[in-house]
Amino acid sequence: MWQSVGLTVLVIVATLVCALLFMLFGWYVVWQLFLSKFKFLRELVGDAVSPQAETQPSETKSDRSSSATQRNRPKTARQRIASPESTS
Repeated sequence: MWQSVGLTVLVIVATLVCALLFMLFGWYVVWQLFLSKFKFLRELVGDAVSPQAETQPSETKSDRSSSATQRNRPKTARQRIASPESTS
């Protein structure tokens, strides 16, 4: 009698372990192929490395600050009249 109960418990535990491993493997595959592309989900999981950072060279701090100031700075009258885009 105890052998059959022990065997039943062993089968149930083994089934649960196999199901858990299958779910973890499926989550990993789906994460690598699809979900890691979304910034929101990466932030939720706490993934520090973004796919964009791996593929594109990062800007230096001075490049980012100069490009940010150029975007936010209003153009002067001289820049509006003779901008490089209009002279080409």
